[in-house]
Amino acid sequence: MNRLPRIEQYGLIGDMQTSALVCDDGRIDWLCLPRFDSPAVFAGLLGTEKHGTWQIAPASTTGCPSSGAVAERRYRGDSLVLESMWRTSAGSVRVLDFMPPRDGAPQVIRIVEGLHGEVEMVSAMRPRPGYGSVSPWIYEAGGRMVAEAGVDALWLDASVPQAEKDGVIVSAFAVAAGQRVAFVLSWCPSHAPAPEIPDPEAALAATLTFWQDWTQECTYDGPYREAVVRSLIALKAMTYGPSGGIVAAPTTSLPEEIGGKRNWDYRLTWLRDAAMTLAALLGTGYGQEAQAWQRWLLRAVAGDPENLQIMYGITGERDLEERELPWLPGYEGSTPVRVGNGAADQPQLDVYGEVIETLYLAHESGVAHCADTAMLQRRLVEHLAQRWQEPDAGIWEIRGARRHFVHSKVMAWVAIDRTIRLAEASALDIDLAPLVELRATIHHEVCAKGFDPVRNTFTQSYGSQELDAATLLIARVGFLPPNDPRVIGTVDAVRRELSTPDGLVRRYPTIGDQTGMDGLTGDEGAFVLCSFWLVDALALTGRLDEAHALFERLLALRNDLGLLAEEYDPVRQRQLGNFPQAFSHMGLIRSARLLQVLGLQSPHRRGAVAVPAPRSTSRSTRQTCADMTPQHA
Repeated sequence: MNRLPRIEQYGLIGDMQTSALVCDDGRIDWLCLPRFDSPAVFAGLLGTEKHGTWQIAPASTTGCPSSGAVAERRYRGDSLVLESMWRTSAGSVRVLDFMPPRDGAPQVIRIVEGLHGEVEMVSAMRPRPGYGSVSPWIYEAGGRMVAEAGVDALWLDASVPQAEKDGVIVSAFAVAAGQRVAFVLSWCPSHAPAPEIPDPEAALAATLTFWQDWTQECTYDGPYREAVVRSLIALKAMTYGPSGGIVAAPTTSLPEEIGGKRNWDYRLTWLRDAAMTLAALLGTGYGQEAQAWQRWLLRAVAGDPENLQIMYGITGERDLEERELPWLPGYEGSTPVRVGNGAADQPQLDVYGEVIETLYLAHESGVAHCADTAMLQRRLVEHLAQRWQEPDAGIWEIRGARRHFVHSKVMAWVAIDRTIRLAEASALDIDLAPLVELRATIHHEVCAKGFDPVRNTFTQSYGSQELDAATLLIARVGFLPPNDPRVIGTVDAVRRELSTPDGLVRRYPTIGDQTGMDGLTGDEGAFVLCSFWLVDALALTGRLDEAHALFERLLALRNDLGLLAEEYDPVRQRQLGNFPQAFSHMGLIRSARLLQVLGLQSPHRRGAVAVPAPRSTSRSTRQTCADMTPQHA
C-alpha cells in the first residue's frame, strides 16, 4: 500500500545522535542508524513501505496494522516522548515512542499501553538498510529477532512473540486495560556482540527526567513559552551530542516543491545554521551547548581557516560529496533523492559574520573566549579582509553565477563590527585601526551599490532588480537603525514583492520552468525563517500589532506537535522541505524573545525602538549580561 502522508503528519523522536519520524498512523518511516547522517534503515518517507518502515497500530480486519490515524497525539510534558492514542470499538490504547539519551546502543522504544477494553494490535517491522536498498538476513537468536545486512545489525526485543514473514518481523497481540507491551529496537555493528537486553520502563523514566531537567534551564518566561520550549527541544534533538555539531534538519530530500528537484540533504552542520541556532539557545539560557559548539568549530576548521567550508559533517568531516539514490522514488515523486551536499565548497561570505556574531554572543553570555578561539577569530577576520570584495554564492547557496550579494556584504560588516566590539571589551587582542577603517569601507560600499534609491530598497545583489528577504536583517544586525528610511523602505518592498497573499515571505523570486537567478528551475513555498524575519522587521520599525499578528499566523502553521518544516505552501496549505527545520524553530524563538522585549519596553509605542538588556544565561561559565542590541534578541 502506497501512502502519501503530509510532512506535518510526522512527529520527531531522538537521542541527540540520531532521530526518527513517526507518522500519525503509527509508522516510523525515517530512521538513520547510528547517526543522523548514517544510511536510513527505514526510508519509507522517501519511497514506499518496501523501502523500510515499522508500524504499530490496531489490527485491521485482514490482520495487518490499520491505516487509520490516531485519535490523539502529543508529547508527554516538555519532553520528546511521543504519546499516540487510538480508540476502537473494542477499547483504546496508547503507544509511547521515544529514544533514550544514549548510554550504549542506540534504541527506539515503543510501549503499547491498554487504557480501556481489550484491543487487538499488530507490530510490523520491515527493516531495509542502505536507504531502503538492502533486504537483510532475518533470524531468531535466543528469543530476539535480528536483521543483519553489511555493517548493520538490528535487534528487536519484545514482550510478546514475534515471527518473520516475507521480510517483515510481525507480532500480533492483544492488550487489555492496565497491560503494557514493549518493543525495543537496538542497533550495533554486525560484527559486535549482541546489545544488552534493555529495560524499557527504566529507559522511559530516565528519558522523561532528562528532558524535564533540560527544559527547566530555559530562561524565557514570555507569553509564547509553550512554543519556545517545544522549539528548543527540537533544536536540542538536532544536536549531535558527542561532538556538539548541529544538523540543519534530520532528513534529506523532502522537497521544496512537490514533484520538483529542489531536494537537498540537510543532515550536515552548516556553520550559518548552527551559529544561528546557538544564538537562539544562548538567548534562552543554554550556554553549555555554545561551549560544545565552540569546541566543534575549532576541530572542524582546525588550522586551516583559509579553506573554510560553509558546512561540515557532524563530527567535522570535510568530504561531503553529493550523490543521488536512484532506487528511491522520492517523497510524492520528488526526485532526485540526494545524500551529501555539493554546496559544501561554495564561497559564502556571510558565514564569517554568523560565526563571529555567535562567538561574540557567547562571550557576552558568559562563555569564556579561550586563546584558541581568539586565534581562530583573528585568522578568520584576516582572511575575510582579503576576500570580502569577491562575489559569492550567498546565504541561499545559489547554483548559478556568483554575485555581490548585499546580505553577504552586510554580514562581512557584522564580522568586523563584532570583532571590534570584542577588542574594545579587552576580550580579543587585535589591531583595531585597520578594522575600524574596513568596517566603514564595507558600510559605505553596501549603501552605495546595494541600495536602489528609486524604489527605496536594498536589493538582492549589487545592481540587481531582484529583492531578497535576507535584507530584512539589516536592522536586526545593527547595520542601520530601524528608523532609517532605507530600512523601512526595504521592509515595505519585501512585503510588496516577496509576500504571499496571506503575508508569508518567499526568499527571492523564482520563475517556474525557466532557470532562475539561483541556477535552478522550479518554484518553492514561503520560507518560514524569512517570515519570522519579517516579524522582527515589523516589530523593530514600530509596527508591533502587525508583527504580533504575523507571528500568531506563523504559530498556526506548526503541526499538532508544534513542529515546523523549512517552507510552507500557502496554496495547498501544507508544509514543505526538510523536517523539522532548525532555521524555522530558531526563527520562532528569536522572534518570540524580541516581541517580549519590545512589548515590555513600549507596548503601545509607534516608531522604531531600541532593545534593553536581558537576563544573563543560567548555565554559563561566567555570569554576565548580554548587551541586547536588536540583533541579540
